[in-house]
Amino acid sequence: MATMRDIKRRRDSIQSTEQITKAMKLVATVKLQKSRVRAEAAKPYFNLMYDTMNSIISRSGAVRHKYLQAGASPKKAVITITSNRGLAGGYNNNIVKLVNAELPAGDTLVYAIGRKGRDGLARRGFKIQGDYSEVINDPLYQDAAELTGVLLEAFTRGEIGEIYLAFTMFKNTVVHTPRLLKLLPVELPERGTADGQEPKARAVMDYEPDDETVLDAIVPKYMSSLIYGALLESLASENGARMTAMDSATSNAEEMIEDLSLQYNRARQGAITQELTEIVAGANAIGN
Repeated sequence: MATMRDIKRRRDSIQSTEQITKAMKLVATVKLQKSRVRAEAAKPYFNLMYDTMNSIISRSGAVRHKYLQAGASPKKAVITITSNRGLAGGYNNNIVKLVNAELPAGDTLVYAIGRKGRDGLARRGFKIQGDYSEVINDPLYQDAAELTGVLLEAFTRGEIGEIYLAFTMFKNTVVHTPRLLKLLPVELPERGTADGQEPKARAVMDYEPDDETVLDAIVPKYMSSLIYGALLESLASENGARMTAMDSATSNAEEMIEDLSLQYNRARQGAITQELTEIVAGANAIGN
């Protein structure tokens, strides 16, 4: 049975941990407010760019372009966006599990943004082709544009045949959805509507000066926009997940402190009762 000293020592340790989790929750809350504003401001542009690109491709007919066709290489590239720090619940592990389930480790090159995802995928046999972990600390559009340039160059040289983006979609403070999005080759969206009816005929896209020049200019911006949007979504999700995890940890610490305080009081009362019993027994023995 634990002594009073052991119980007190453990209670003091948990109280120290509780102070840390409270502080981390406060920091995550402040960061969440800032990152959520940025993510919500970028979301309309993020969604519109994706829908616009799909609309362009769906109206392009039989256009043949290097960005619309899978490369000859069987290699796939995936941009994984996670965090550099832990204590965020299942946020990082969800991305690792998603990539591990959807893409083959032997034929996939990882361009890691975030050390946790990088290390997790490396342990599962994925090759880390590039490490851009510092980007997630303060995402900028320029960071996304530079990474886009690296990937498009590898795609053009035939080193990779497909490009994917793995990130966490921010819905609200407690709901964050891991998502794997295919960036290249840009695929023709499925025809049809939600009610199963055939869509109405639409005019064919007219390119000026020509489709190759236009797509060469649009696709890099399309990719950069999606990557930048994913960075902001992931950053908001990370702070939301960490705030939730620290709130849960603080609540658990409070419950443990309450239980230990009760155990300590019981042990203390038992010790006092035993001392009184010994004193009374001793007094009776002397009197007799």
